[in-house]
Amino acid sequence: MGGFFGVVSTKKEDCMFDLFFGTDYHSHLGTRRGGLAVYGENGFNRSIHNIENSPFRTKFDKDFHEMQGYMGIGCVSDYEPQPLIVRSHHGTYAITTVSLIRNTDELVKKIFENGYSHFLEMSGGDINATELVAALINQKENLIEGIKYALDSIEGSLSLLLLTEKGIYAARDKYGRTPVVVGRKDDAYCLAFEDFSYRNLGYNDLKQLGPGEIDVITPEGIKILMPAGDKMKICTFLWVYYGYPSSSYEGISVERMRYNCGKALAKRDTVKPDIVAGVPDSGTAHAVGYSNASGIPFSRPFIKYTPTWPRSFMPTIQSKRDLIAKMKLLPVHDLIKGKKLLLIDDSIVRGTQLRETTEFLYNNGAEEVHIRPACPPLVYGCKYLNFSRSKSEMDLITRRVIAKLEGTETPSDDVLKQYTDPDSEKYAQMVEEIRKQLKFTTLQFNRLDDMLEAVGIPTDKLCTYCWNGEE
Repeated sequence: MGGFFGVVSTKKEDCMFDLFFGTDYHSHLGTRRGGLAVYGENGFNRSIHNIENSPFRTKFDKDFHEMQGYMGIGCVSDYEPQPLIVRSHHGTYAITTVSLIRNTDELVKKIFENGYSHFLEMSGGDINATELVAALINQKENLIEGIKYALDSIEGSLSLLLLTEKGIYAARDKYGRTPVVVGRKDDAYCLAFEDFSYRNLGYNDLKQLGPGEIDVITPEGIKILMPAGDKMKICTFLWVYYGYPSSSYEGISVERMRYNCGKALAKRDTVKPDIVAGVPDSGTAHAVGYSNASGIPFSRPFIKYTPTWPRSFMPTIQSKRDLIAKMKLLPVHDLIKGKKLLLIDDSIVRGTQLRETTEFLYNNGAEEVHIRPACPPLVYGCKYLNFSRSKSEMDLITRRVIAKLEGTETPSDDVLKQYTDPDSEKYAQMVEEIRKQLKFTTLQFNRLDDMLEAVGIPTDKLCTYCWNGEE
C-alpha cells in the first residue's frame, strides 16, 4: 500500500514541520520506504530512506532540521523509493504515487516506441511504478493532459501528488479506489491520503477529490483542473483493515464501520463464549461492537508489544513477517486459562498468523477459540491495490481449500461464484475445511451484505472484487 502528504504555505513560509509530521501520520500504510521532497528559495531538495527497521521519524529527524521549503510532498511506501525528482519538457517536478499498475509491460513497450530511452530498475528487478507514471505524464504536451493520460492508461489504480515550482498537482484514481483529501488553515493548504493526518496540525477539512479529479494547489489558492467523474469504486478494505481507527473515507468513520461490522456478526451468531476479543489492532473495534450487541464481555487476552516493534518494523520476507507478528503478542494468562474465547480479526488471508494465534491461545490454557473474521472469505486476489505481498491467488487459504475440494487450481468462474455465496453448500464446505485446517472451535465469516451495510454508502460505489470477483 502506501500513503502521501503535501503542504503549500500561502505565505511562502517553511512547511517542513507540517510535512514531516503529516507524512509520519501515514506510517501505518507502508513499511519499506519513506521520502520527502520540498521546493523553496534554493530549488528542489529530496531525501529517501529505508524504514524497514525503524520508524519514519527516526530516519528523517536529521532531514527535518536541514531541509527547507514552502511547498513539499512526502510519502510512506511498501514498495518503490519515492518521491522522484524528474526533469522533463514540463520543467522539473517531484512526484509521489499510491498505485498498482497491472499493465506495466504494455505501457513500457508503448513508451519505448515513442522514443523513451530507458527505465532504472529497482533492486528486485521491477521498474519503479512512480517512474513509469512520470514517463506517461511526459508523453503529453502539458501536465494536465499528462496526468489525465496516466490515469486513463493504467490498469489497476493510481492517485498522485506532483510538486512543481508553482504548486502541487493532486489527482485521484479515476474510479476513486484510493482517497485524496484537502485540508486548510489560515496560512497553508495540505493534501493527504488520511484525513486525520492534518487535524492535530491545525488544518480543517476543505474537500475530498472525486474519482478522476485533478486539482492544483498554489500559495494563491486551489483550482479544479479536471472535474470528478461519476463512477466510484473505492476499496472497502480501507474501512475493514487499512485505515487507521481515526480515519474516515467518503465521510464514513473507520471506527464506526468496524463497530457496525461487529454488531452484524453478533446478530447472526449462536455461540456463547466467556469473552470477546479482537486481534490487535484492527480487530479491536469489531470486537467492541460484537460485545455491546451480544452482551458478552469484551476483554484483551493478549496485548501487542509495540514500544520497540512499531508497525513499520516488519520484514519483507513473509515467513519473517509471520514470526514478528507472533512475537508481538503477549498473553494475559488470567484472561485465557479455562476460557471460551471468541476472537475477531479483520480478515483471513493466508491463515498462517491466525492459526498460530489460535495455537498460542490453546497453549496458554484456552478451552475454546471461536474465530469471526470481520469480512467475507477472500476468494480473489486484489487487482487494484497492493493489498498483500502474495504473488499468486493460491497464497489465499480459500483458493488452496477450493483446489482441494474441486481437485483443480483453476475452477471455472461459475464454480468460484458458488464459493462466494454464503447460502451455498460449497461455501459451507469451504468454511468447514478452513476451520479444520486452522484448528478453530468454530468459524463464521461476516456476510458481504452485512459488511456493506456497515459502511453505509451506496454499494455500487464500493469495490468488492476480492470477495465476489465483481468489478
